[in-house]
Amino acid sequence: MFNVLSRARKIPGHLFAFLFVMLAVACQPVTTSQNGPSINTDRPVPVALLVPAGSGNAGYTSLAQSLENAARLAISDLDGAQIDLRVYSTAGNADQAAAVAMQAVNDGAKIILGPVFADAANAAGVAVANRNINVLAFSNNTEIAGGNVFVLGNTFENTANRLVQYGTSQGRSNIYIVHGNDTAEQIGRDAIATAVRNSGATLAGVAGFELSQTALVQAIPTIAREVRSTGADTVFFTSGTDGALPLLTQLLSENGVSTETAQFVGLRRFDVPAAAISLPGIQEGLFAIPDPQMAALFRSRYEAAFAEAPHPIAGLAYDGIAAIGALINAGQQDALTTTALTQGSGFVGVSGIFRLRTDGANERGLAVATIRDNQVVQLDPAPRRFGGAGF
Repeated sequence: MFNVLSRARKIPGHLFAFLFVMLAVACQPVTTSQNGPSINTDRPVPVALLVPAGSGNAGYTSLAQSLENAARLAISDLDGAQIDLRVYSTAGNADQAAAVAMQAVNDGAKIILGPVFADAANAAGVAVANRNINVLAFSNNTEIAGGNVFVLGNTFENTANRLVQYGTSQGRSNIYIVHGNDTAEQIGRDAIATAVRNSGATLAGVAGFELSQTALVQAIPTIAREVRSTGADTVFFTSGTDGALPLLTQLLSENGVSTETAQFVGLRRFDVPAAAISLPGIQEGLFAIPDPQMAALFRSRYEAAFAEAPHPIAGLAYDGIAAIGALINAGQQDALTTTALTQGSGFVGVSGIFRLRTDGANERGLAVATIRDNQVVQLDPAPRRFGGAGF
């Protein structure tokens, strides 16, 4: 079977300047509706941060601290908006997430940031749905999105849309999807198929395989034959470098399908972990990444403040506070309603632009990259505003 899938120090002035601008331009004034709480922007607005601390799991504890650090870093950069951050521990557990979400609202929270895991986020949203409180979860699972729950994590839909649109702009629009037969990869498959359909490209075919080495070896000849017979110019994989992808690309190449005959595209990043960039099968393949300049600046900012690297999803906590702070700065009582949160102009976060959709999902500006000579090379930059490239 495959492996499945403190206290801040003083920060240099130029970094403060960047983040000040980032937050200041995060939103435009909007007309909002009363689908959310009324707030008083003349005093600190209570915001609940739900993190997966308290279980005894060292990984959860580290993630919880990183999320809190990023949130407090964002608060320190707010221009004018006052936030009273209140941290609650979920232990990574759905039942506890529901309980502390209710406690947070009873304590006066006007919006909930977190939790991380989909089941916990769903439970928290359900628990406070009748209290007129919105939840900005750190999940990327759109299955739980909707109603009062919004997901902040980058979704398969975002990645699929960006890569399909870029490919078609380069004249590659006959796309064959290869996916593993588990829930995550099947959701990824559907996201790619939807992106193909919406872009006007052609779906050349779809092939699934069981997640075992024996099953994949047996499936490859048929997959390779179908790719060749359909004339597909793109093969889009849902598997990651920690799963089937390395063997997939190797075996396809041995069966006459490689990056020289069809563009390889990944729904997951080809540069994670860092050692993956040396894999021969993904050289010249396409994948999507957050705005690299902004992501690097956040990492530098965080490391200077806390003397350690942020957790890979810590930036979502910063993004959530950035959006909330920008809306509060508008000075309106209905600044945290659904209409305000889903404004079309969106926000600017530490990984680039993003906006929340009325269905609870999100859109994020992503760059397109490749691996060339074992190095990550950006081919198309992330858009800096909505309405530009990729949207």
